Amino acid sequence: MPLERVSQGFKDVSMSFQANPLNDDLIALKNENAIARSIRNIVFTLPGEKFFNPSFGSRITESLFENIDDITATVIVDEIRESIETYEDRVQLNNVEAFPNFENNSFDVTITYEIIGRNVPAQELQFVLQSSR
Repeated sequence: MPLERVSQGFKDVSMSFQANPLNDDLIALKNENAIARSIRNIVFTLPGEKFFNPSFGSRITESLFENIDDITATVIVDEIRESIETYEDRVQLNNVEAFPNFENNSFDVTITYEIIGRNVPAQELQFVLQSSR
């Protein structure tokens, strides 16, 4: 099913809460940066951390204390996919990959997605998931 291309802008407040020195407004993230930050927030928020929405977020941190292998990577991919599809309706996921990084005891994650309502190329977000002890 092809995506409908309509020019639409998105804007979110930066989590740093820094003020713009020119007008003292909070710095805002716009369009692609706002959506990338939103996806990271969904992935890294534990269910129960967001007030008034206790199911928001993902349970990937539970998997970070399991064995570093392809099975755990599959569980992480499934959890990321489910949480983004549930809580971020501005994107259509193309691909989610998690690769075990045995040397660093972590998983390298790549998320590829299309922004609905923006005429921009597919976006790619990469980060490392590592257990914190």
